[in-house]
Amino acid sequence: MTRLPDTNRLIQYEDEHIIVCIKPHGIATQGKSLRTPDMVTMLKTHLSQITPQKQPPYLAVVHRLDQPVTGILVFAKTPTAAKELSRQIQAHEFGKYYRALLENTPPQNTDILENYMIKDAKSNTSQICSKNTPGAKLARLEYKIIKKGRGIFKNSPSPNEVEVSLFTGRHHQIRVQFAHIGCPIVGDTKYNLSASAASGSWRQICLCAYRLSFFHPVTKERMEFVLDHFPGPDL
Repeated sequence: MTRLPDTNRLIQYEDEHIIVCIKPHGIATQGKSLRTPDMVTMLKTHLSQITPQKQPPYLAVVHRLDQPVTGILVFAKTPTAAKELSRQIQAHEFGKYYRALLENTPPQNTDILENYMIKDAKSNTSQICSKNTPGAKLARLEYKIIKKGRGIFKNSPSPNEVEVSLFTGRHHQIRVQFAHIGCPIVGDTKYNLSASAASGSWRQICLCAYRLSFFHPVTKERMEFVLDHFPGPDL
């Protein structure tokens, strides 16, 4: 059973409209089973404890992270906030930046990766395919190698740490596209063969949504949240 972290330690910012928090590795953004812990349930419990009420508190998922991935998420506490944050995502006013630690050094210091991908719902995996494959969707991201001393991964074997910004949000996109160029993510037991071989031992994927920026849905103030280190399993 997954050990539940202290919700108060995860919260980075909260007001009457939004709540910003760190999602730990192994916790789903929103669960499908009452037996599995997820961020929505944890945060609703937190809100109920602060302001007891007859009805469950309102909490809207604005964006998600894969269950193995840790990083910063913002949730909306009102329908108005949810609508405005969703609008910002659609208008590309939402800044989501990731850091990844790769097994190998990318061929270029900075580059744009563009592929077509298809999802296999049965295996919950995605793969690169041709443009003409039925169901294929364009996947596009930009990366840059992080200079030595500026990484968030402890003892990072620079220059294998990269910052990633997404133009599209496909299923497992970052993991699949880097594996495709021979630079799979450290600890990724789905797309990294060396990590899969050692999957009998505990592994944490070295992929983190480390920076998030957006406009406050009510005050319109520019807000930015940044992690200066990779949150480990003891978060």
